[in-house]
Amino acid sequence: MNYTTEIIKSKRKSIGFEIKEAGRLIVRAPFSMSRDQIFREMEKNRDWIDKHMLIVQEREKELEKLPKFTREEVEKMAEEALAVIPPRVKEYAVVLGVSYGRITIRNQKSRWGSCSAKGNLNFNCLLVKVPEDVRDYVIVHELCHRMEMNHSEKFWKLVEGVLPDYRERRKWLKEKGNVLIERL
Repeated sequence: MNYTTEIIKSKRKSIGFEIKEAGRLIVRAPFSMSRDQIFREMEKNRDWIDKHMLIVQEREKELEKLPKFTREEVEKMAEEALAVIPPRVKEYAVVLGVSYGRITIRNQKSRWGSCSAKGNLNFNCLLVKVPEDVRDYVIVHELCHRMEMNHSEKFWKLVEGVLPDYRERRKWLKEKGNVLIERL
């Protein structure tokens, strides 16, 4: 099976494989692991890699068949997002005891939300198409960055303190959100 491989080394203790769109394999490995060791591990996991590469490719073919959102639909989603997201941000900011700057609605293919160092918040207009509890997860996630500008254990504890079931909400985005993003 043909695919491109990207190797990312870090302080991790074990090797990990991630299948991305367009036939990309991301290999995350410890700094101490040699290139030969990495390729041996890839060979040991060849069946898993091939199986999941096929799943991703089949999903991509299905996604390509979906109709794209029109400019009018995107504009309407942005307007709706401007009406529903800021009040929820305000509510959760009080719960978390944080402040924030400007709220911007965007139509992004790579992010559901972001938080700048200045406290400005950006949200994807597609959030109006996800379940409300999933939208709340994105809002809480970005507001927690007002206290922790990283994804450390401390950050995830803050998210969990507000949304004990955040993992299910996050899982929904990972599993079903790409269907919406592909339509932009």
